[in-house]
Amino acid sequence: MSESQPSTRITADDLRYLGRTLRGSLLPARTGADAGFNRIVTGRPSAVVRAVNRTDVQTSVRWAADRGLPIAVRATGHGNAVPADGALLVETSAINGVRVDPRTRTAHVEAGVPWATVVRQAARHGLAPLNGAAPTVGVVGYTLGGGHGPLGRSYGYAADRVRDLELVTADGVARAASPDQAPELFWAVRGGKGNFGVVTAMTIDLFPVPGLYGGGLFFSGDDAARLLRAWRDWTEHVPDAMQSSVALMRSSDDARLPRPARGRFLVHVRIAFNGPADEGRRWTRPLRGRTTPLADTVTEMPYSDVARIHNDPTRPGRYSERSARLSRLDDTAVDTIVSFAATGDVPAIEVRHLGGALARPPEHANAVPFRDTAYTVFSGIRVEPREAGDTDDRQRRLVEALEPWRHGGPFLSFISSREASAGQVRAAYDTDTYGELVRVKRHYDPDNLFRINHNIPPEAATS
Repeated sequence: MSESQPSTRITADDLRYLGRTLRGSLLPARTGADAGFNRIVTGRPSAVVRAVNRTDVQTSVRWAADRGLPIAVRATGHGNAVPADGALLVETSAINGVRVDPRTRTAHVEAGVPWATVVRQAARHGLAPLNGAAPTVGVVGYTLGGGHGPLGRSYGYAADRVRDLELVTADGVARAASPDQAPELFWAVRGGKGNFGVVTAMTIDLFPVPGLYGGGLFFSGDDAARLLRAWRDWTEHVPDAMQSSVALMRSSDDARLPRPARGRFLVHVRIAFNGPADEGRRWTRPLRGRTTPLADTVTEMPYSDVARIHNDPTRPGRYSERSARLSRLDDTAVDTIVSFAATGDVPAIEVRHLGGALARPPEHANAVPFRDTAYTVFSGIRVEPREAGDTDDRQRRLVEALEPWRHGGPFLSFISSREASAGQVRAAYDTDTYGELVRVKRHYDPDNLFRINHNIPPEAATS
């Protein structure tokens, strides 16, 4: 029997009982076509609970545990990993409170909140969270996977800056976790993703960042290898305040792009400088001096406009994704990446610069691994159903071609449904971290109730 299948038959009486005990709503099983933002993974859960508070989550977890059903959790649906066939799907998008405290520079964020909401509310006080590039991604799911965004080199991973969190574990108990309460659980959840319970709220740090010097430099892809090498050499000298990446992309006629950059092969250098604009201009001058950009949108911006830097898709669809960590980016690695992008085999590849605060241990240790990674490679492509297999094969070949430079497995912050096998999840962590995660999993979820995810099974061998 598949782990995603229920071990007992769920009757109409069972479902009626669950429905009567909820303040939220119980929805019938669905096909998965409306399963969130990224619809590359579909499934048919036994039922869907639209929870409106923590008590609904507790009720749902206890009901599922009593019947041997696994539990899938969804807020925005960007990170669906495996089909929720036969599971109880707990949807948390309606648990969406946010409370910003400018005095302590923190935000208390509930389970279903997307980053756009926190960015907007924090900006009213001249503050910023460690959000991701895409405004529609959920705060909680993003943070549990580490979370690397435009302020990463300045302040670290989002998981590094969690003050405390609240979650419902497999026994249906609502627990608080912090450096002082259940510290082993606090360690594991921040980096261990959804393996240990349903996180219903967390308190995160905010930072005094009212604005950025940011945007994009768009160059013709005709000289992509030279430009990518120039960017790599430049990253070796920039301060921690400079976060950047390079996207090699076949652009569409998307109106969000500057007109000269539409409908061609591009090198898109993405800049987020956390400091004075004059200093940002000085640091980006070498990039502008290499060749004249087709378009230049790098300028002073309020932090509330941070999503304009990457212009990530906001429309739900099927997105095929793959990632890799790189220990270095030498000339041969550059040529390998460009060869896949220039031929159109993989029409969207982003290389991000890490280091800075991302490389330093946080004040309170967590399960985010491989902090010495130098760069990451990520490919995310919108696909039609008939194209998904071919696209996945090309992305897989890209990752395999980068094997001489790879550092561990998939990048945890970007790990996708295409990287959900037991071997890939294990490779996303170093050996010691994975072994400790298994130990914590065995304690808090011995029956692997939370397995509709990038799963860390409690019985996994750790040698």
